[in-house]
Amino acid sequence: MRRLNARTRVSSKSKMDPNPIKLHLRPSGRSGLFSRNPKSISRSHCFVFASIPIALAFFICYAIFSGISSPNSVITKFAIVIDGGSTGTRIHVFKYRLEGGNPVFDFGKDGLASMRVSPGLSSFAGEPDGAGHSLFELLDFGKSKIPKESWRDTEIRLMATAGLRILEVNVQQRILESCRRLLRSSGFKFRDEWASVITGSDEGVYAWVVANHALGTLGGDPLHTTGIIELGGASAQVTFVSTESFPSGFLRAVKLGNTTYNLYSNSFLHFGLNVAHDSLREALASGDFNMAPQSLQKGLQIDPCTPKGYSHNDESWKHSSGSMKEENQYLSSLQSRGNFSECRSAALMLLQKGKEKCSYQHCDIGSTFIPRLQGNFLATENFFYTSKFFELGPRAFLSELMTAGQEFCEADWSKLKKKYQSLDEEDLLRYCFSSAYTVALLHDSLGVALDDERIKVANQVGSIPLDWALGAFILQSTADSDVQDHNWITNISYGSPSLLSLIAIFVIFLFTAWSISKWRKPQLKTIYDLEKGRYIVTRVGRS
Repeated sequence: MRRLNARTRVSSKSKMDPNPIKLHLRPSGRSGLFSRNPKSISRSHCFVFASIPIALAFFICYAIFSGISSPNSVITKFAIVIDGGSTGTRIHVFKYRLEGGNPVFDFGKDGLASMRVSPGLSSFAGEPDGAGHSLFELLDFGKSKIPKESWRDTEIRLMATAGLRILEVNVQQRILESCRRLLRSSGFKFRDEWASVITGSDEGVYAWVVANHALGTLGGDPLHTTGIIELGGASAQVTFVSTESFPSGFLRAVKLGNTTYNLYSNSFLHFGLNVAHDSLREALASGDFNMAPQSLQKGLQIDPCTPKGYSHNDESWKHSSGSMKEENQYLSSLQSRGNFSECRSAALMLLQKGKEKCSYQHCDIGSTFIPRLQGNFLATENFFYTSKFFELGPRAFLSELMTAGQEFCEADWSKLKKKYQSLDEEDLLRYCFSSAYTVALLHDSLGVALDDERIKVANQVGSIPLDWALGAFILQSTADSDVQDHNWITNISYGSPSLLSLIAIFVIFLFTAWSISKWRKPQLKTIYDLEKGRYIVTRVGRS
């Protein structure tokens, strides 16, 4: 049997084709194990792999040179913040640039436009559903400052302050909802949560941000920043960097760049100038206290914060609250007798109201803790307006204010009206109280020396207004840019944008060249040659 098989094998060999049969046992290329056409499969795989670097090249070039990611790109943007203050509502229209994704602010002539209407949103407490109509004129102003094609991309925010904070929550919400209905249809980009009542602490932080932005101290040493003391209409704010330890409830941490600022920030509701003055008048009208006890024997009550000759009557109280109007029986016995010293004492009594409830080591205003003031400060809003009225300098103004206030308080009302004919009588009437209240707040309560030059009254720094709404816009824009920059291209910081482009292009070129060289590399296959009785490697031809 073995010999027969041998003969059969030899016989079959003699009948074979003279050219040896080459059996494909296993290809050495990238074709599949069971592929019947290794040549076509290999080429398709090469095409796929060669496409990867090409697609990557297009992607990176787009990321580098597109307007969004390019460090050299400049995009003009707009934003709107509506300040719902206690005495009026003001719209701020901001124009700014995005350079390489980072906001650049210019609050000069072209970068900021503002408009104010009166009265404030809080005046709609009796008719909250009508509050939104007070915004029509402001929205028209905003649309006149922004190209129509940019309206839909312009964010609009309404931030109400102490005027609404003193109202009941349900009244606040009805006023806000009325405003939201109008803002939804304004044509600007708006969300319901963008209309809100901000906290007094937020208001103080925003004012601190814009002040230090204007002074150029943001991003630097926290101890070189400047604090803010605001005197608004319904509240006062104190915000500054303190090295003292204080309760965490007053701590606000603000991170800008790589620097974190630990701020003391607090708002004193009901201690704003207008509300404090109304509180004094209410106390006088209700007979709660009298600054001249000896006058009680004559059946009179003395108003030390109103110049002599002014007549208290129903008309003079028309802007007062309902509870004050109910005390009309005291008006006939209320006598105006301006006296700066007594008015200052009355103001200090208001500032110390509730001090018996202080649960801290010391309370400078009411029952609230305030650390010792450190560094330089700007005194803004009604501090500035009071100083401007009396034509005082920006620094060490307290001693001069005492002299000017005493002269004003003790003047005759008829002469004052004649001297200041252009001023509204209700506004003119407040300056005796505002001069005394300023001294009582800064000197008697916060411990600022009368000749202290660390505190400067100001309404703007350079061309930048010291308005908290600008600070809110700065923080919001910075936060938005941080979120937008969370991608792998713009997170890399290089000294030169052109260097980034060259490096990227060079890497792409090397990767593409390597891929092409791999693709053009000859395709080999391994076969078994029956004639030679061994495996051989041969090149696969390209068709």
